Amino acid sequence: MASQTSSASSSPAAAQASWVPMLIIALAQIQMGFNVSALPVSMGGIVEDFYTSPSSVGTALVLYALAVAAFVMLGAKLGKRFGARIMFQAGVILHGASMGLMALSSSVQVMYEAQIIAGIGAALLVPALVVMVAAHYEGKQQAQALGFLQSAQAGAFVLAFLIAGFLASTIGWRYGFGLIVIIAVVVLFLSFKLKNVPRQPEAKIDLTGSILAAGAVILISLGFNNLNNWGLLVANVGAPGILGVSLAPLMIITGIVLFQGFFTWTATRRQMGKSQLLDLSVLDTWEEKAASLSMLIIGALGPAVNFLIPLYIQIVQGRSSFQTSIAIIPYSLAIFASAALVVRLFDRFTPRMIGRIGFVITAIGMAFLAMVIQNDWETPFVIAGLIIVGLGEGALLTLTFTVLVGASPKELAGDVGALRGTINNLSTAVGTAVAGAMAIIVLSLVVSNYVAESSVISQRLIQQVNLDNVDFVSNERLDEVMAQTGASAEEIDEAHRINEGARLQALKIVFLFLASLSLLSIIPAGGLPGKKPGEKTAEIVGEPQSDIHAPGELPESQVAPAASS
Repeated sequence: MASQTSSASSSPAAAQASWVPMLIIALAQIQMGFNVSALPVSMGGIVEDFYTSPSSVGTALVLYALAVAAFVMLGAKLGKRFGARIMFQAGVILHGASMGLMALSSSVQVMYEAQIIAGIGAALLVPALVVMVAAHYEGKQQAQALGFLQSAQAGAFVLAFLIAGFLASTIGWRYGFGLIVIIAVVVLFLSFKLKNVPRQPEAKIDLTGSILAAGAVILISLGFNNLNNWGLLVANVGAPGILGVSLAPLMIITGIVLFQGFFTWTATRRQMGKSQLLDLSVLDTWEEKAASLSMLIIGALGPAVNFLIPLYIQIVQGRSSFQTSIAIIPYSLAIFASAALVVRLFDRFTPRMIGRIGFVITAIGMAFLAMVIQNDWETPFVIAGLIIVGLGEGALLTLTFTVLVGASPKELAGDVGALRGTINNLSTAVGTAVAGAMAIIVLSLVVSNYVAESSVISQRLIQQVNLDNVDFVSNERLDEVMAQTGASAEEIDEAHRINEGARLQALKIVFLFLASLSLLSIIPAGGLPGKKPGEKTAEIVGEPQSDIHAPGELPESQVAPAASS
C-alpha cells in the first residue's frame, strides 16, 4: 500500500489550505442528509396524503439506503475511471432530480422509485466526497475536514427537522423536498471550484464483484425489512416462503453467503494482480476491521432512533412535524457538536478508549430514555436522554471514519469512501428495518397480552379485529377500525387504554434492546488502535516497532521512501 504522498502532511502549505472546498463538500453532504431526515419528519403528511401506514416511510428509507450500499463500490470505481469531480457532479444532478420526483410523487410507489434513484445518485457522491477531502487537505487539517464532513451530516438533520418540519406543518411536506432541488443546483454550480482529480482510465470494472456485492446488500436489506411482514422463521399467511419457512431469514443468510463470496472473489483477483471493486488493503488489519464493525453498529443505532422518535411523536401522539423537529433538535445538535469536536481528543486519548466510552455513553442515553419516556416528549429528562445518545453517536461516527481514512493512502480514498458508504447505508437499512420490525413484534405481543387479560373486550370483538396485523396507530385511526365492528362504548374506551399502554411499553422495550446492543459493542471497540499518536507499539519478537499515526494522517510505512543506494 505504498503511496507517493510526501511526508510533508503537516507543512505550512497544508495547514493554510482554504476551507472553501470543504464548504462545498459539506453542502453536498447536507443535500443527501436532508433527504434522509426529511422523510421521517414528514411521516404524518405522507401517511395522510397516500393513506398508508408509517412503515411505508421506513421502507422508503430502507430502499434509499439499500441503493446506496448496493452501488457505492461501483460508484467509487467509476470515480477512478472517469474522474471524481465528474462523478461528484453526476451524483448531485441525479440526486437533485430524484428529489424533484419526490416532491411531485402521487403515490407510495412513486415515492419508492424516487428514493431508489436518490440512492443511486448518492452512491456516486459518497466516495467522491472522501476523495475530494483527501485531494484538498492533509495531516491534522484532513482530520478536521473529516470531522466537519461527519458533522455536516448531523447538521443536515438539524436543518431538515427545522425547515422540513416547519414546511410540512404549514404549507405541506412536499416543499421540503423541493428545497433539496435548489440545494442541488447551488452545489452543482459551486462544484467547478473543486480540484479536478486526475482520472485513471486504465481502471477496470469488476462486474462479477459488482453483482456479488449488490446482491448481498439487496438480499440482507430486504430480508431484514420484511422480517415482520413475512415472519421471523415460519412464513406468515400469504407471505412468500419455502417449505413453510419465511423467505426473510433465508434472504439474510443468502446475502451473508454472497458477501463471503464477494470477499473471496476479490481476494483471488488481488492475488492475480487484477483490479478489484474494493481494494481489500483498506481492511488488512484488525484495527481497520474493528473500526468497520464499530461503524456498522453505531450506524444502525442512529437510524433506529431517528425512526422511532418521529413514529411515536407523530403517529402515537398525533403531533405535527414541526413539533417533532423541536423535540429532536437537541439530539441532532449533540451529534453535530461531538462529531466536530471529538478530533480534539485524538492527541489526549487512544481511539480504543474513545470508542469504548462512546458506546457506553450511547447505552446510558438509550437506557435513560427507556426509563423516563412518557407521553410527553418535551420533558427535560427525555431531551437530556436524547442529548446523551447524540454525544456518543457523533463521537463514534467521526472516530471510526478517521481511523479508516488514516490507515490508507490517498490513492485508496475512494475505496475508503465506498467502504464507508456501504457500511453506513447498509447499517441504516438494517437499523431502520430492525427497529421497525421489533417495535411491531413487541407491540403485537403486548396488545395480545393486554387483550387476553381484559375483562371488557369480548370474544366477538377479538374475532372481528385482526390482532395478527397490529401496527402503531393513533386513537383516531383505531376508532375508524372499531366503527366497522359492533364494539360498545365501554369496549372502545378499553381499546384506547390498551393501545396507549401497549405503544408506550413497546417503545420502552425497544430502547432497552438498543441500549444492550450498544453496551455489548465495547467488545469490537476494543480492537481500535490502543496507542495515542506518536507512541510506540509494544515490540514483538522478530518485528520492528512502529509509530501509531493520528487519524487522518498517513503511517510512515505508506509514505514514499527516500532514494537510497
